[in-house]
Amino acid sequence: MEGGGENGSGSAATKLMYFDDMWKLQAPAVVLAMTKESDRDVVILDQTILYPQGGGQPCDTGSIVSLDGTINFCVTDVRSKSGVVYHYGKFDGSNDVEASFFQPKQEVNIFVDGARRQHNSRLHSAGHLLDSCMRHIGLGSLEPGKGHHFPDGPFVEYKGAIPSKDLESKRVALELDANHLIKCGGQVRAEILPYSEAAALCGGTLPDYIAKDSWPRIVCLGENPGCPCGGTHVADISEIGDVKVTQIRIKKGVTKVSYNVVAANA
Repeated sequence: MEGGGENGSGSAATKLMYFDDMWKLQAPAVVLAMTKESDRDVVILDQTILYPQGGGQPCDTGSIVSLDGTINFCVTDVRSKSGVVYHYGKFDGSNDVEASFFQPKQEVNIFVDGARRQHNSRLHSAGHLLDSCMRHIGLGSLEPGKGHHFPDGPFVEYKGAIPSKDLESKRVALELDANHLIKCGGQVRAEILPYSEAAALCGGTLPDYIAKDSWPRIVCLGENPGCPCGGTHVADISEIGDVKVTQIRIKKGVTKVSYNVVAANA
């Protein structure tokens, strides 16, 4: 996902700075190109700390500002296409005057909406933590599947079913275990590793979609087994805050665990 090669759009692949530092909220960049899609302006940079929507996590929002502060681009959507990150939005007070827009090779500063990033990171980390808790409460045979870490109804899914009579007891056990781990805390870290090292960190295996000659990015929450992930997370498990497991449902052989995060710990 990271690098400087060319792609079909003619732009170099965007360096993803949040891969190395998930908690940085301001960073420099250089404008590579500008374009327009429908009624939205698009800015392409050489590197970014703004997370593009994907992997079950919503995008960051924020702003891209000229060094002298006279040009401000409000970023309302971020997407990645073939390794290039597209920042969508509008220039403040923009008009047809050329000076109101960025120029290629112009140096700028990127700012992330910290409150949105933190909330999305808490939801994402909570979803990963629940994977570990499923093993702790005796449901390790269920294979993790889709994760939806958006504020509007976050959930994680697992291939396999829990007997109906056990749904409520497992819901309670899952919530108790998650909040116990959150209370204990633990450092969250991300590493880009060779396949064999990454697999070892994830309990010995990786999903089939990860190529054996690749260097996957692995996120570890405390001492729990890692998981391949390209998203952002909290710095410590304790920052997730209280987790509420609101419901466990079974449909067509898939277990869906709905959850939410409440107040973050001080």
